[in-house]
Amino acid sequence: MQARMPSHGMFDIKMRQKLPTFVETGSCFDATNTSGIKVRPGGLEALPIKPVDVGAFSFSKTTPKLTPTSYLRKGTGMGGKLASPSRDETLPQFPDEDNAGRGSCPPSPKDAKGGSTDRRMKFSAFAERPNPPNTDFRRFYERGDLPVQIDHGGVQNRIAWKVGIELLDFHHYLPIFFDGLREVEEPYTFLAERGVYNMMQVGSGKVLPVIPRLVHPIKTALNTRNRAVIVKVLKVLQSLVKCDKGGQNKVGEALVPHYRHILPVLNLFVRQNANLGDAMDYKQHKDDNLGEIIMDTLEAFEQNGGTDAFINIKYHVPTFESTLWV
Repeated sequence: MQARMPSHGMFDIKMRQKLPTFVETGSCFDATNTSGIKVRPGGLEALPIKPVDVGAFSFSKTTPKLTPTSYLRKGTGMGGKLASPSRDETLPQFPDEDNAGRGSCPPSPKDAKGGSTDRRMKFSAFAERPNPPNTDFRRFYERGDLPVQIDHGGVQNRIAWKVGIELLDFHHYLPIFFDGLREVEEPYTFLAERGVYNMMQVGSGKVLPVIPRLVHPIKTALNTRNRAVIVKVLKVLQSLVKCDKGGQNKVGEALVPHYRHILPVLNLFVRQNANLGDAMDYKQHKDDNLGEIIMDTLEAFEQNGGTDAFINIKYHVPTFESTLWV
């Protein structure tokens, strides 16, 4: 006689089935929902759009209609005041910032010191761009496809490789690790940065054929305009052009045709130096001065890029002066 299963048995079996959390990767360990991310990394679609000044393209000029309260009144000008007037004490607020130099856009939010917290409307080139958490490194790491893990040591964390680095396919793994350089969350930023340095140190002979595939993740990371990300990428680039053993400079020469993708962003921030006058800079050991790091990177490009490096750098960064021709 065959035993019959209780009526609640099938219900318990169905309840125990664990479905994947996110179906886009098919893994129950995936913790980042990348299906809802539509913003482009390094894009300017999320930045506010500045009104177009018609006077910049034609002789026509938009003049707003003045009201009796739009003119200067007694005690509202600069005369007789030692301190510069506040924004509310100046001329009336016009909708167009560049309208005959008399008005400005609506006042932006103020910080604790009274300064503007949103300067993107006036300086969009230096504004930080979107950096969504949709890197290939994050996706592959959460799916368990990368042979790396964190070794929690007694003093500091280290990266532990599950296989030998010399056995890895650099055409597949190195672009993924370079794409993770724009990560700002742990443990992705630590694993991606340490993994790039380890792969360049151990498998220096395999880096040269992969240079064309590294340009896109480098350009995307630089286009985020995130200063921490830019500093991290520049330090990696300095090691990249010097990673080939024997002083062949093949990697630096292979990077020269791709300067047009890398150097335009460096030209924007090349003058971003910490001007402290005669004061002492106590943060030199952190090496986070963006202007100095950019100059060091350009010098490394010139020294390891061959004979055509300087003229290509000078084309994109006109203020750069050669350190070899002295």
